[in-house]
Amino acid sequence: MDSKKKSIAKHMSNEVLLKKGSVNSENEERKVGMAAKDRIMVIRQKVQAEKKISVVDLSRICNVTEETIRRDLDKLETEGVVTRVHGGAIWNEGAQKEGVHFYRRMSKHLKEKQEIARKATGLFEGKNTIVADSSTTVVEALKLLPNSTDITVVTNSTEIFREFQQSAINFISTGGEYNKKSCSLQGQLAKTNIAKYNVSLALISCKGVSIEKGVQDTNESEAEIKKAMLAQADEVALLVDSSKFDQSAFVSLIGLDKVNYIITDSRPSDEWVAYCESHEIQLIY
Repeated sequence: MDSKKKSIAKHMSNEVLLKKGSVNSENEERKVGMAAKDRIMVIRQKVQAEKKISVVDLSRICNVTEETIRRDLDKLETEGVVTRVHGGAIWNEGAQKEGVHFYRRMSKHLKEKQEIARKATGLFEGKNTIVADSSTTVVEALKLLPNSTDITVVTNSTEIFREFQQSAINFISTGGEYNKKSCSLQGQLAKTNIAKYNVSLALISCKGVSIEKGVQDTNESEAEIKKAMLAQADEVALLVDSSKFDQSAFVSLIGLDKVNYIITDSRPSDEWVAYCESHEIQLIY
């Protein structure tokens, strides 16, 4: 073989070696790329911290391909955590790491919930032990509790512990299985722990309430927790916005004969007013 042919052969051989090296390098990069669960957490933290970040930067940080990052961002957008923009993503200010559905519910009828919370504050006087469900309306009411070490709240809400990090109030978690959609704890462990405590007041909400069927909810697991709470309380306060009256839901929670207070944002129908008067339910609106 002449010198020219030898030179071409050597050049082609080097190209093949370079390509192999490049492939091996890419494979090694993918091997050391972080696990999907860890990567999603890092992406959330980076987007939240930076407010806006590019696919290129996330690819470099996570040591994976840009296509992988795009898929991760699509997933986070579906969950409501980020909004995809050209070349990257921006953080949704209302989003938290988990429980996106809870935060969407919290924004619905917010004005009415805050009004209910304000009206419920009159019930807190002299009530130093409270059990509270994980509903968005009850969370709004708890925000208005006096900031006192004399008050103890037992709750299955996980949002409460984010909201009250600096509070003097004593909060006791029920423990249990974490439901990220409702930011709540459920299951047998939660029910068992609730039974350890006797409280002055139970604060609950629901998906529907009717004179015929009583208080109703849509989630059976959550309803079981609320029933356990009600069994430990001297008095029961039902916090419901006006859209819940005369509505039916899947699971029966309790009869209205077990309710001491109904707090709502506006005057219900004359039928409801008369019913509450005749059944000694204090109606606050």
